Amino acid sequence: MTGQPVDYAAARRTLARRDPILRDLIRRNGACGLAASRRTDPFQALVHAIISQQLSTRAAATIASRVDALLGGVPAPAALAEVSDVQLRGAGLSGQKISYLRALSAHVTDGSLVLGALDAMPDEAVIEALTQVKGIGRWTAEMFLMFRLHRPDVLPVGDLGINKAVQRAYRLRAAPSPTRLLRLGEAWRPYRSVACWYLWASLSNVLAQE
Repeated sequence: MTGQPVDYAAARRTLARRDPILRDLIRRNGACGLAASRRTDPFQALVHAIISQQLSTRAAATIASRVDALLGGVPAPAALAEVSDVQLRGAGLSGQKISYLRALSAHVTDGSLVLGALDAMPDEAVIEALTQVKGIGRWTAEMFLMFRLHRPDVLPVGDLGINKAVQRAYRLRAAPSPTRLLRLGEAWRPYRSVACWYLWASLSNVLAQE
């Protein structure tokens, strides 16, 4: 599904009908937050996705706001080229992540990654295009699909939060294997992204109570 608006009300009804555990999570958490996620500039979205790797949401947001300010509000390849590694480190970026941002900028500048074309591409083609860039793995590409392109049927089996949330919600002895998670997620098609949002939300609620 490419470029089509997601009917989040239909998604909630479908998930609630098919999965009683998700039905309870939907009742508890209300409207899906993916509907409110902004369709930001794609370069900025990827910069933020790289920044967020292996960081808490709060830490990532703090660093992202510093980087945005350093790059004039909305990151762009030209603005990134004008700042030094020292300045980027001062904003809180590691040397590794700086190299990833430089690689992203180079791919966009030389035309090997055409961000404007991603909206019309199938999910797997988007992942293939993005993962050509050093520092962008499948998880980062999946977050871009979910939060920037608003693709409704993404299931990031490598996401630690999703695995922990499924283990808690479904009362599993251990975190699910990718195969088990994919099997469980078959009932959520074509709204696996929406299911994931409710699983993330459930984990946030549990952690807030502990």
